[in-house]
Amino acid sequence: MLTSRPRGTEDILPEEVGRWYLLEATARQVSRLYGYREIRTPVFEHTELFNRGVGDTTDIVEKEMYTFTDRGGRSLTLRPEGTAPVVRAFLEHHLEAGGLPVKLFYLGPMFRYGRPQAGRLRQFHQFGVEAFGSRDPALDAEVIALAMDFYNRLALKDLELHLNSVGCPACRPRHREKLQDYLRPHLADLCPTCQGRFERNPLRIFDCKSPVCQEIVAGAPTIAASLCPDCGQHFERVQEYLQELEIDFILDEHLVRGLDYYTNTAFEIMVKGIGAQSSIGGGGRYDGLVAALGGKPVPGIGFGLGLERVLLALESQGRELMPGGGVDVLVVTAGAGVERVAVRLLASLRAAGLKADKDYLGRSLKAQMKYANRYPAKLVVILGEEELARGQVLVRRLDSGDQEEIPLDAAAAYCRQEKERGF
Repeated sequence: MLTSRPRGTEDILPEEVGRWYLLEATARQVSRLYGYREIRTPVFEHTELFNRGVGDTTDIVEKEMYTFTDRGGRSLTLRPEGTAPVVRAFLEHHLEAGGLPVKLFYLGPMFRYGRPQAGRLRQFHQFGVEAFGSRDPALDAEVIALAMDFYNRLALKDLELHLNSVGCPACRPRHREKLQDYLRPHLADLCPTCQGRFERNPLRIFDCKSPVCQEIVAGAPTIAASLCPDCGQHFERVQEYLQELEIDFILDEHLVRGLDYYTNTAFEIMVKGIGAQSSIGGGGRYDGLVAALGGKPVPGIGFGLGLERVLLALESQGRELMPGGGVDVLVVTAGAGVERVAVRLLASLRAAGLKADKDYLGRSLKAQMKYANRYPAKLVVILGEEELARGQVLVRRLDSGDQEEIPLDAAAAYCRQEKERGF
């Protein structure tokens, strides 16, 4: 059916776009306040980037990537997440040459093949940040604070910040051995996916959504008891900085996140009232990812926040974002000899920085006024033949019905002043 969108995708209609403007403007504003600069990467990359960067034991690589072969025989993948492409761009363009740390943010669509549900689409949008070049725990706290600041500026309530450390290559082997010893008697009861992860990456079993697997790992040894001194000290300092910033958090020893590249700090932000999938974003540190993708060892940390999930959470809390529809001024014509003047007036209104439009369907004056209320418009400028013969126009406020006759050549400036006064 050519009139049906693909499953797992959504049209963002004109009356809804205003909410997205506000989300994106808030993301850009808070990122710039924290010193992050915007980066835009392609929506598709070489498939190997995600196989190596995201990890071949993740659900994303195993089940969810949109991969295709182009006409040159190259395997390409629509980006399922934002970190690996940003790391690739960091390496390709030698962004470290400008000095470290390098702090970047991005906004854009991602693509994962999964079962569509509320706030979980096959094409979805993320706001993310990445910071390269420092292992300072204060940077971990800053990245978390930026995410929480974004939500707070949207007046989102009932947030829960879950925090954990997933260790490093020095301490993970000890935990891996303990975890495998615990899981081995239960191996036959694990789901097929987790059975495959048992040897390759047993830590990922903590992230399985299967109720059976969740019940099995509920009593499993967590990595917290196996952290090496460096990881333990780093995690303690992250917590201290968050306390300095008065950011509440919940220590969650089962939190591992869904991507293999995480080391040390891992966090997830959850909110009530949006269904079983309560996460609206998360991230963590990935100190080995730059090297894994062919660069020199450069530490990194970042997050990715799902914007559809944010909108769903705001809706569940009754938080209505300001719509982006309507215009400041609608030019209304009355009479056959005023159309050329209307076109010129419309251009002058737009040049004055006003959102302005006119009727293009030849409606009657009464129908144009109804259209102005439905659009909606704040002001209407009425061009009538008698008024124009005197060089005048009529400006009417739609909220109060007050109107005033003013000179035609002063109409744009007058409407601009009305807007600056808040109409």
